Amino acid sequence: MDVSGVTLNGLERAQTAFESAAAKVGNPATSEDSVSLSSGAVALIQAKDDFSANIAAAKVADEMTKATIDLIG
Repeated sequence: MDVSGVTLNGLERAQTAFESAAAKVGNPATSEDSVSLSSGAVALIQAKDDFSANIAAAKVADEMTKATIDLIG
C-alpha cells in the first residue's frame, strides 16, 4: 500500500469538495434558502477536517519512513 498515493488522493478529494462548497457559500444568489448555505458551511468544515486528516497521515508515513531508514542504516 502506497501511503503517499492514498493521502494525495484524499487531499485531491478534499480540495474538490472544498471548492464545490465554497462556490455554493460564496454565491448565495444561486442558493434559494438558508439550508443550502448551512449545508455548504458544514461541507467546508468537513473538507477542512479531511485536509487535516490527510496531512496527519502523510506526516506519520514520513516519520515511519525515517524510522525505517534509521533502523536499516
